[in-house]
Amino acid sequence: MDAVLLSRLQFAVTVGFHFLFVPLTIGFALLVAVMETLYVRSGDTRYKSMAKFWGKLFTINFVLGVVTGLTMEFQFGTNWSEYSKFMGDIFGSPLAIEALMAFFLESTFISIWIFGWERVSKKVHLFAAWMVALGTHLSAIWIIVANGWMQNPVGYVLRNGRAELVDFVAVVTNSYAWHMYFHVILSAYVLSGFVVLGICAYHLLRGRHVEFFQKSFRFGLVIALIGVLGVALTGHFNGQKVARVQPSKFAAMEAIWETGREIPAYLVVVPNEESESNPVEAVGIPGLTSFLAFNNSSAEVKGLKDIPLAKRPPVALTFWSFRIMVLLGIYFLAVAAFGWYLQAKNRLLDSTRFLKLLLYSIPLPYIATNLGWTVTEVGRQPWTVYGLMTTAKSVSPAPASNVLFSLAAVIVLYSALVGLDFYLIAKNAKKGPEPISEAEDDSTVVRPEFVLSSNS
Repeated sequence: MDAVLLSRLQFAVTVGFHFLFVPLTIGFALLVAVMETLYVRSGDTRYKSMAKFWGKLFTINFVLGVVTGLTMEFQFGTNWSEYSKFMGDIFGSPLAIEALMAFFLESTFISIWIFGWERVSKKVHLFAAWMVALGTHLSAIWIIVANGWMQNPVGYVLRNGRAELVDFVAVVTNSYAWHMYFHVILSAYVLSGFVVLGICAYHLLRGRHVEFFQKSFRFGLVIALIGVLGVALTGHFNGQKVARVQPSKFAAMEAIWETGREIPAYLVVVPNEESESNPVEAVGIPGLTSFLAFNNSSAEVKGLKDIPLAKRPPVALTFWSFRIMVLLGIYFLAVAAFGWYLQAKNRLLDSTRFLKLLLYSIPLPYIATNLGWTVTEVGRQPWTVYGLMTTAKSVSPAPASNVLFSLAAVIVLYSALVGLDFYLIAKNAKKGPEPISEAEDDSTVVRPEFVLSSNS
C-alpha cells in the first residue's frame, strides 16, 4: 500500500463523484432562470410550470452536490498537508473568495427561490433565480482560477521553501485558467442540454405532457448546440495553451514520441509506452498536429523522448481519455444537429429511434466531462504544481492504512449520495410537471408586446 497512490485515488474519487453534480447545477441554473424570465415577461404560466419542474431537479442536484463538495476541501489538510504548506498562501485566496462570494450568493438566494413562490413578488423571485445562476458561474471561476495556478503558476515568488503570492491580479487573469473556465462551463451546457433532451424523449415516447416537453426540448436543444460548438472552439484554444505551457501533457495527449516539425495527425493511433512508439498509425494528415498546436504546419512539437521519464505523465491514460472525449464530442454535435433538423421539419414525434437514442445518451456527457478532467489532472503528473512541486512531495505523512480506510469510506458514502441523487432525479423526472393551480395562475393573458417581439 502506497500512501501517495491511495491519496491520489481518494482525491480522484472525490472529485469524480463531485463533478457528477457540478455541470448539471451550472446548466440547469441558467435554464431555469431563462424559463422564469419568459414567464415574468409574458405572463404565460407554461413557462412557470417549466421553471418549477426543471428547477425541482436542479434543487435536488444542488443540495446533494454541496454535500459532496465539502469533504473535497478537507482533503487538502488531511491528505495533502505538504502541498497546503507549500502553496496555501496562493491556493487559499481564490477558495476563500469562492466561499464568501459565490457559495453564499447561491445558498442565500436558492432558499428564496425554493420557498418564495407566491410569497415574494415575481420580480424578486426572478432576481433570486438569476443570482443563483450567477453564483454557480462565479463559483466555477474561483475554483478554476485555483486549479489554473497549479497548471500554470504565475504571480508568485519562492521564499522560505514556500510559494508566496506577490501578484493577485496575475493569478486571477491567468490565461490558462480562463481557457479552462470557458471550456468547463460550455461542457456543463452540453451535459445539461442532453439531460433535458433525454428526459423530454422519455415523456415524448410515452405521449405524456407532449406540449410541455416539446417546448422543453427546444430549450435543451439550444443549450446543447451552443455548448457543443463552444466546447469545440474553446477546446482548440485550450489545446494550444497546453502545447505552449505543458508540452509533456500535449505530447501524451497526441502520443508524440519524437520531437519534430510538420507533425501529422492520425485518425487511428495506438500508443505503446514500453516501446515508446505507436505500433498503429493510420490515415494521417501531414503537419496537422503542428498546425493545430501552433497555427503553423511546420512548427516544432516536443516529443516524449526529450522529456525525462520521471517527468512524463502516464501516456496511455492521458491519450485514450483525450481520444474518447473528442469522439464523444463529435457524437454530441451529430446528435444535436440531427435533433435540430427533426425539430425544424416537425418530425420529432415520429422519430422513435432518435428519441430512444437521446434517452440512452444521458450518461455520455457525464463520461465525457470526467474524461476531460482526467486529461487535465493525469496529464499534469508527476507535478501537483507544474514545474514546482511533485505529487510525491505533496502528500501528508500519514500511514497508508489510514488513507485506505478513508478511501473506502469515501467510496461508500459518495456512491450512496450519487445513487440517491440519480434516484430522486429519475423519480421526479418520470413524474412529470405539476399542474399550475388556479391560485398560482395569476397572469394568464399574454402581453401583446411580448407576442410581437417573439414573432419578430
